Amino acid sequence: MPIVSYSADAAIGQIVISRPERRNALNHQALDEMREAVAAARHDQLRVLMLSGDEQQFCSGADLKELEDLEFTRALRVVLDDLAALSFPTLAAISGACMGLGLQLAMACDLRVATAESQFAVPVAKLGLMVDHWTVQRLALLAGHSTARWMLLTARPMHAERAHEVGLIHQIVGDLDEAQVLAAEISRLAPLALSGSKLGLDLLEQSAERMDPGGVYLGAFTTAWTSDDLVEGRRAFGDRRPAQFQGR
Repeated sequence: MPIVSYSADAAIGQIVISRPERRNALNHQALDEMREAVAAARHDQLRVLMLSGDEQQFCSGADLKELEDLEFTRALRVVLDDLAALSFPTLAAISGACMGLGLQLAMACDLRVATAESQFAVPVAKLGLMVDHWTVQRLALLAGHSTARWMLLTARPMHAERAHEVGLIHQIVGDLDEAQVLAAEISRLAPLALSGSKLGLDLLEQSAERMDPGGVYLGAFTTAWTSDDLVEGRRAFGDRRPAQFQGR
């Protein structure tokens, strides 16, 4: 049964994540379907694409039952790159949990709106893993360096009001119907102006290769993803107990 669905109505497309039994956590199947959905949106030459989840959840992150090696992170990187590279505006319509991988998807979109009860987090330190350098960079650019440090080094969740204050989301909405209204408004704007503005904004970001030519962060990333701590973090998550990390 599909987890990710794509539909398009004239100039507006929508991708919906539907895995309520796992709070819309994504597995390998979902990543494959997300990549196909983004490709379909690119082919349809939309004016705007909206990304959301069903059952009042956006995405609670990656399914830790399938997080076993770096292959998952490589598949995720392709999806995030493809989503961020779309020439037309993208809008994340968020409710409920927007954690880890869910926040990465939201940050790959151009715009983010969220309901008041939404929560945001990068809880990787609770699990013994790391996010890639693009995620660190994008989080710091959107929410500020100080907020990025807080979220990455405490793993604490952030409520929608605070996320709006720091710029992580652009608007708090009463319900996601307001996101549909915004998408329709964007779809009526000049597409060449919008795509050009996206290009200009993207050029302000430096690539990970330029920021870290020696690959120091990549080395730390690989070490974390192949560590005993990650094994312990996944096991503790499944057992619903605090992890006992050893730093190896």
